Amino acid sequence: MDVRRTIGWNLRRLRVDRGLSQERLALEAEIDRSYVGRVERGRENVTVATLEAFAKVLSVRVSELFAEIDPKDARPQSLRSGRKRKVS
Repeated sequence: MDVRRTIGWNLRRLRVDRGLSQERLALEAEIDRSYVGRVERGRENVTVATLEAFAKVLSVRVSELFAEIDPKDARPQSLRSGRKRKVS
């Protein structure tokens, strides 16, 4: 897996684990929601500043976004549609 896809995979996994929608992550990171989607799909070259913003919102170290992925792992699930729980 290339680095962009690895970052996208981990971003989605961490976001879903925390119950955040792409919209909520984007709002709290002060980034456009469509950009979050492109990052999760591995279609964007992400800057260090953007990685730091994502990590801050997700309460993880930036290095977590580079964690190696086991090829046997299933793609992170989507969140249910509707309102998402608020993270404080």
